[in-house]
Amino acid sequence: VGTFLDRVYINTFSTLPVGKVRYGVMLREDGIVMDDGTTARLAPEHYVMTTTTANAAKVFQHLEFCLQVLWPELDVTLASVSEQWAQIAIAGPRARDVLARVVDTGVDVSNEGLPFMGAIERTVMGGVKARLFRLSFSGELGYEIAVPARHGEALARALMTAGEEFGITPYGIEALGVMRIEKGPVSGNELSGQTSAGDLGFGKMASTKKDYIGRVMAARPGLKDPDRPAFVGFKPVDKGQRLRAGAHFLPIGAPAATAPVQGYITSVEPSPPPRPSIGHALFQDGPAPSARRGRTG
Repeated sequence: VGTFLDRVYINTFSTLPVGKVRYGVMLREDGIVMDDGTTARLAPEHYVMTTTTANAAKVFQHLEFCLQVLWPELDVTLASVSEQWAQIAIAGPRARDVLARVVDTGVDVSNEGLPFMGAIERTVMGGVKARLFRLSFSGELGYEIAVPARHGEALARALMTAGEEFGITPYGIEALGVMRIEKGPVSGNELSGQTSAGDLGFGKMASTKKDYIGRVMAARPGLKDPDRPAFVGFKPVDKGQRLRAGAHFLPIGAPAATAPVQGYITSVEPSPPPRPSIGHALFQDGPAPSARRGRTG
């Protein structure tokens, strides 16, 4: 499995220790980013991979093609378990306190027992098997708990009861979108089928010590062009300005025309007042100082 993952991800997974999670990026054969996600090593020969929600079926099809057509000699078995597990994320400064109240006696969820990017298999709620991951999509202290699907509702209720003292509250997709943009990870809006690993800031993740799908094509001059738009976060100077995904960046003083365009907004979420809206964009020169000024049109 480690060899297989090394070939489909741009970074190395064969060295991942048991009980740890690693973030990975995979490319299409043409060198464009196809998907990202985390893969945990639960046992020496047992890994569990997560993908972006919208790409789950496509990634599974891609992996099956790789095994059946490209590398049939690899002794690897794939199984889609999306419907077998209910997985809930909890995040915030008291997330560990909440988690400690639902795991069974003797389960250590301290910083030493479950460090950042750790993964363990334990029991919760009096004997229900669970997978605990120390992950964060929002930049805060965070965990993800996976239990067999039939126990999903019971886990949700147990977490709400355990966190009542701390003011726990469910959060929805819009809140998750705000937290994602605040932290900075890419999502479907940036994985548009036109972005390279370098565009999204993953260039240094790409291993130079192994081969992987898309490695040769990713080195094409066009995908290495320093003038390609790069991934950045932004906020408006005018806090009252309404921003829209898809709006183009124009140089200050330039007319509102189709050229010259410096990039475009990929994701926007309103922030709670009095903070301005925030967003992600693909912008020419990326994080360079010259990229810090511009206007949208």
